[in-house]
Amino acid sequence: MLSRTASDLYWMSRYLERAENLARMLDVSYSLSLMPQDGRGDGLHELAMPLLITGTLEDYHARHGELHAERLLHFFALDAANPASIYSCLGAARASAHAVRGRITADMWENINATWLDIRDIAQQGLSHYGMSRFCEWVKERSHLFRGATYGTIMRNDAFRFIRLGTFIERADNTLRLLDARYEMAGDQAALSDGTAHAYYQWSALLRALSSFEAYTEIYRDAPGARQVAELLLLRADVPRSLRACSEEIDQILASLPGLNGRPAQRLAAEMDARLRFTAIDEILEEGLHAWLTDFIPLVRQLGDAIYSSYLEAA
Repeated sequence: MLSRTASDLYWMSRYLERAENLARMLDVSYSLSLMPQDGRGDGLHELAMPLLITGTLEDYHARHGELHAERLLHFFALDAANPASIYSCLGAARASAHAVRGRITADMWENINATWLDIRDIAQQGLSHYGMSRFCEWVKERSHLFRGATYGTIMRNDAFRFIRLGTFIERADNTLRLLDARYEMAGDQAALSDGTAHAYYQWSALLRALSSFEAYTEIYRDAPGARQVAELLLLRADVPRSLRACSEEIDQILASLPGLNGRPAQRLAAEMDARLRFTAIDEILEEGLHAWLTDFIPLVRQLGDAIYSSYLEAA
């Protein structure tokens, strides 16, 4: 497969996954901002969390000045001038899909094209007319539909593999960043305590954002706390959005790609998967959850760079 084609397929899926992840992030921040803040302010600190996670705080201040709830939501949802907005991500995904129209199925193209047309209409109406929670659910639904169309219609060839590869790289990075942000937001004492209401709502919101609340209640009996949530989202291979599940998928996909150019990326993926496979939650907490996450986030970025240089960089 030509590197340009592989790149468009890879980034198409990354941008779609990123849009879904942004919707999940916004939904949980918006929901928590509406709850009593327990002396922590008026909820703007919750809405500002996506700015910190995505590194766009300075860009927002440069354009909009002080934090403002309505402007914050628009900035991340429908701002065409913000490359990190859901609107921009869906536009970039549609452009990549158009470039590889002949390598994806009609169902996949119709889904992503309809999604782009719909969000343009939503942008004209505005979030106040559509509703924030409804908008986030719509983004997740469209992502699910595209993933279903992909699974149900495309051949299991290299195109399929690069689409899946983009999905899991993006998902792994998002899970790490969301967990780190929630841990910091809960605060050191609250994060380690199972009994505080603030910690309960923080961890429950994170689990719901990653569609893992039901999995948590099936596995654990205690109220959500740092230890259990970290173990679930980092080390459980049977939880679809966990770091371990993403790592296993990436390792298997890279191992199935032909040629010798991908050896650096394959080696990094295998090392990352082995590290997670043989790490216990006690080791992570002993090092410090924030320190461990801060150390692992660059590894995912390094793996993404290795995939780019091995498969996607034009000769």
